[in-house]
Amino acid sequence: MGGESKTSQTQESTTNPWAPAQPALQGILSQLQGQLGNTGITANESGALNTLTSNAGQASQYAPQIQSYAQNLLNGGGATDQNGAISDAYKTYQQQTNPLASNTNYDPMQTPGLGQQLQTIRDDVGNSINSQFAAAGRDFSGANQQAYGRGVTQGMAPVLTAQYNQNVQNQQGAANNLYNAGNTTSGLLAGLNQQKLANQAQGVTAAGQATDAANAGANATLQAEAARRGIPVQALGLLAQIGIPIAGLGGQSTGKSEGTQQMSGAQQFGVITGGIGNLLKGFGSL
Repeated sequence: MGGESKTSQTQESTTNPWAPAQPALQGILSQLQGQLGNTGITANESGALNTLTSNAGQASQYAPQIQSYAQNLLNGGGATDQNGAISDAYKTYQQQTNPLASNTNYDPMQTPGLGQQLQTIRDDVGNSINSQFAAAGRDFSGANQQAYGRGVTQGMAPVLTAQYNQNVQNQQGAANNLYNAGNTTSGLLAGLNQQKLANQAQGVTAAGQATDAANAGANATLQAEAARRGIPVQALGLLAQIGIPIAGLGGQSTGKSEGTQQMSGAQQFGVITGGIGNLLKGFGSL
């Protein structure tokens, strides 16, 4: 005995896991909505921003002085203003020293004042020797003249030698001093030129600072106004970070399933037999 029997069933289900949490979430959302009115600028914030804006007008008051300072540095800062005075001082020293520094004539007889000193020696020695020979009755004799010449020479020789050596020493000292003065003057001028370059480099930096100072007021105003705009936006952003994720929570879902069952011949026969038996029991009772 063969055949086929099919059964079909449909099941539907709905899930709503958010439902138990809705009261709490709705309470949170209602509180967030209540905070929307608090996203604007508060009185204290407005006062602080107004103070910043007021101070911004004074931020550039030093700009002219900084600009003047920068311009002065760019021009050298006056580092070489004394170059002329230093050069003139060296020229004066050179003029005053050079006659002696360049003199190579060491003749002691050319030394001012030495002739008078030698004449004094000559007179003193001559008077002493001549008086001795005159007392002996031999004045103007050959021996007198010889003694006079020797005495004068012995008296003048040390003076002439010392003056010669002094002349050499004076000339060499003056030449060395003039050379050292040249080096010192060159070092001073070079140092001042380097200071001028350093001042000019600082002037470049100061020029930028002057520009910053000139723009300080405008920049401060922009910062204050940016804060004035940004504070409400930041407050709304904080509320959105809380509210938007909550709005995405929960949900409902519906499902449906169908099934088919096929019975074998024996199963069908058992069902039919059972049905006939039940039918006969019904007639018997009648």
